[in-house]
Amino acid sequence: MSLIRRIADYFAPTQAPALEERAREVSWDALRGGVDLGTTGIVNPRMAENLSTVLACVGAISSGMASLPAYVYRQLERGREIDAAHPITRLIAIGPNQHQTWADFVEWVMASVLLRGNALAEIVTDARGAVTELRPIPWEHVSVQLLQSGRLVYDVTEIVSLYGGTGRPRRLLQDEVFHLRDRSDDGLVGRSRLQRAAAVVQAGLGMQDFAVALYRNGVNPSGALEMEAKLSPEQRALLTENFRKAFAGGANAARALVLDQGMTWKQISISPEDAEFLASRRFTVEELARLFGCPPPIVGDLSHGTFSNTETVGRWFATHTLAPWIRKVEAEFSRSVFSAASRSTHRLEIDMSGFLRGDPAQRWQAWKIAVEANILDVDEVREEEGWNPRGAPAVS
Repeated sequence: MSLIRRIADYFAPTQAPALEERAREVSWDALRGGVDLGTTGIVNPRMAENLSTVLACVGAISSGMASLPAYVYRQLERGREIDAAHPITRLIAIGPNQHQTWADFVEWVMASVLLRGNALAEIVTDARGAVTELRPIPWEHVSVQLLQSGRLVYDVTEIVSLYGGTGRPRRLLQDEVFHLRDRSDDGLVGRSRLQRAAAVVQAGLGMQDFAVALYRNGVNPSGALEMEAKLSPEQRALLTENFRKAFAGGANAARALVLDQGMTWKQISISPEDAEFLASRRFTVEELARLFGCPPPIVGDLSHGTFSNTETVGRWFATHTLAPWIRKVEAEFSRSVFSAASRSTHRLEIDMSGFLRGDPAQRWQAWKIAVEANILDVDEVREEEGWNPRGAPAVS
């Protein structure tokens, strides 16, 4: 990028005719005064994570991605090799910034893009142009604008930040950020899944609120007091208040009930309406898991999971949930983090075989097949397992 072009983009007017501004996604407006999404109510990422299924889906995908090893490969005339001297290899080894390990950074990136539709990190370079740091920027601090030149700029206003939030805006150019997007409507900015399916999330929040109220007022669904005498409004109110204080809520569960004045207790079994409510909550788990493309057994819903299909579910999760995200992360690194000179010779690869670390039987079966098919020799397998080659002198 030429110095003249960089200066022109940096000082480009913010009110250009061809301008598209994204100060923040709609869901974050709810935190700044409340934007009502019609009949779906208000949804934002922090509210949505109160739903255990949303939290579990985001956790499963982000921690699954973070657990995988990553390598920087250099393309050779025949084949490729790991480039241990590349600056990005150093970031993978010691951490992309002073506050995060590589696993922490990947987990943050994935959680941000899943909840907010976008994940942004500033690319910090040294005087030679080598990447020295990837600094995460919360998406709610960012305003994205499209200049007349067709390039994007990111105006960042960090009010609170680990790196010192000054409240003063600063502008980052398109080549100075790593920007991972969820599916976009315009090809420029990703759109949050919570925003796309706000009604689904709001329904889950509504049922959760109802469940909290149901257990807080635990006396309500369990039975009714009956007596022959007619009570005045004041007597009814007093009886109701005293009974609730004595028996409502989890802290008063199973207390002995003493009745007089001909009063009786009539047990009420769960109503069809309440039974439908419980079924709806189970269905909401499936809907939210579907929203993130996550198999329900992965997030703890074992109603359709068995010991025989768990392994298949794990493979489905790796192939259909994680693999597309891995490809997006690798492609965005090639586009934005690698320099123009190294894009044709280097690439980041996230190794999905890391999942086999938790399954030694399957891993060793794969090594056995590789050795018998002359794909690898024994010493190469030992090297992959972190062992010395056969015959190597013992370390004293």
